Amino acid sequence: MNNHTELINGLFDKSDIAAYQCLKELISASEKDSCVYQFFDTFAEMIDSENSYVRTRGLLLIAANAKWDTDYKIDEIIDKYLSNIIDDKPITSRQCIKALPDIAKYKPELADDIRAALEKANPQRYPDSMRSLVNNDISEALRKINAL
Repeated sequence: MNNHTELINGLFDKSDIAAYQCLKELISASEKDSCVYQFFDTFAEMIDSENSYVRTRGLLLIAANAKWDTDYKIDEIIDKYLSNIIDDKPITSRQCIKALPDIAKYKPELADDIRAALEKANPQRYPDSMRSLVNNDISEALRKINAL
């Protein structure tokens, strides 16, 4: 079993600390080359997980591999990805929103869809303390996307 396969398996570890370490290593590897992209389908499945930590890891790894997506896999799942802008968990929502400028940067053909989803997002479901943070994240993501 190669190191990347072990790290992918580690994303589902019962210890969130261990899983987060695997996530960091996979994101770092994704910055260097396309070796992690081969696991894209796993990341896409992760965003359907009932566990918000697993969903978040999948969202972040999809965004981290956007620059390697020559197979247009993100294009195929973009609606499902964007549905996490207003996730049940505001932390997952925030991570999703913050990752969107990376997708728009490497997948400019999706920028209009991403922008539209951010503009229509309504974080009213969240408590006041989180609502303002999500609104700020949306504004910042739109600013970055519009600057591309």
